[in-house]
Amino acid sequence: LPALIADGYTSLKIFMTYDDLKLNDREILDVLAVANANGGLVMVHAEGHDAIKFLSEKLEREGKNSPYYHSVSRPVTVEREATHRAISFAEIVETPIMIVHVSNGQSMEEIRRAQQRGLKIFGETCPQYLVLTADDLDRSGSEGNKFVCSPPPRDTESQLACWQGLEQGVFDVFSSDHCPFRYDDQGKLIAKGLKNFRHVPNGIPGIATRMPILFSEGVVKGRIDLNRFVALTSTNHAKRYGLYPRKGTIAVGADADIVLWDAKREVTITHSLLQDGCDYTPYEGMSVTGWPVRTILRGQTVVRDGEIVAPVGVGSEVTRALAAA
Repeated sequence: LPALIADGYTSLKIFMTYDDLKLNDREILDVLAVANANGGLVMVHAEGHDAIKFLSEKLEREGKNSPYYHSVSRPVTVEREATHRAISFAEIVETPIMIVHVSNGQSMEEIRRAQQRGLKIFGETCPQYLVLTADDLDRSGSEGNKFVCSPPPRDTESQLACWQGLEQGVFDVFSSDHCPFRYDDQGKLIAKGLKNFRHVPNGIPGIATRMPILFSEGVVKGRIDLNRFVALTSTNHAKRYGLYPRKGTIAVGADADIVLWDAKREVTITHSLLQDGCDYTPYEGMSVTGWPVRTILRGQTVVRDGEIVAPVGVGSEVTRALAAA
């Protein structure tokens, strides 16, 4: 890990759940200590693994296996508890952390309380927690499989709490948690997943719809202003992850990365509009106002009106510095 951080990989993501990814408490403390000693930022997926396993096995015994029960197996409590535990470990080690894809008010309040105590605890939320709910997992047939992700979408009260986190600065970055699986028998419709929610591939696509959803639901509806939109989607990411001021700002000496945005364009989201390797979007049919019309990379137009116009190879690796947390 020290060698990775020195080589420009200055943020690390750790998981408190998933059988093949989870770290125990001691391992988390060890990673936080290494990050602290070397200036790295640790991102934490905060859900309590043992509680999820306990609830999942209980639901399975009761024959509750449909996609909806994915959300029941991962209630707000297991996210809140893990968030509190991660913050406590960060406080012990005295290192900053980023709690990623926060889905509800209780976890958001854990982050707020830590911030009010002066701890360097940062928070992130995602589009699915603003516009989807657990009811989407309860759609007919296998449609609910499309919405299986972790943490799962919650309810309208949790949506409002996540908006408060964005509006009030508890969350300072807005990400997609883009983790796509195709909606076919190699993805969301694998045979085991049709019988039990525990085997549905866990994650949804969202990278292309991240900014239009936040703009439409946030700026257009008056929840956040335009400057806050730019901060949440660009500037704060660059600052938190060691890319500022080369990225995240329009200024002399920066990379001239600019997106031109049609603030009044009305679009109905369909997968056919999106250029990704997936075959569906969980936001199919959602109407948004505001859409990107031109993307400029280091002064060169790379996308115009949804079409890639740059030749292959114009991208370049950008080594990240240590974040100035």
